[in-house]
Amino acid sequence: MDSIDRKILTALQKDSTISIAELAEHIGLSQTPCWKRIQRLEAQGVILRRVALVAPEKIGLGLTVFVQIETPDHSVHWLDRFATAVNAMPEVMELYRMAGDVDYMLRVVVSDMADYDRFYRKLIEDFQLKNVTSRFAMERIKSTTAYRVPETAT
Repeated sequence: MDSIDRKILTALQKDSTISIAELAEHIGLSQTPCWKRIQRLEAQGVILRRVALVAPEKIGLGLTVFVQIETPDHSVHWLDRFATAVNAMPEVMELYRMAGDVDYMLRVVVSDMADYDRFYRKLIEDFQLKNVTSRFAMERIKSTTAYRVPETAT
């Protein structure tokens, strides 16, 4: 990945609807090489997909909950079953397997406390869990999907 690829990634993360003509002009390429670079970045899995970002509160999803989970079972079978089930839950926006005293961290977005309670009950009904700690966000101060693109890939 060279500096032009990095410029493309930075620009597309700001606005993926930018036209190829505008993008090419912005980074100093002609349109065809610019488009080919985007296609290559997609084929390599660097660009995963292009999406529209939605304000959750504008669609009735005003409560963000960070859920820490400790499990009594650390087997691969349990992890696979848990990951499959949690991936199917539309309320779960992110799922991480953690190092340290918490096994999993979820970012859950729901409409309100009653909606979260329904989610929580489904989660504990489906899985034997050692501990579940829920932390409720009062205010979203920063939220971004754009990664800082390093000058050199590591």
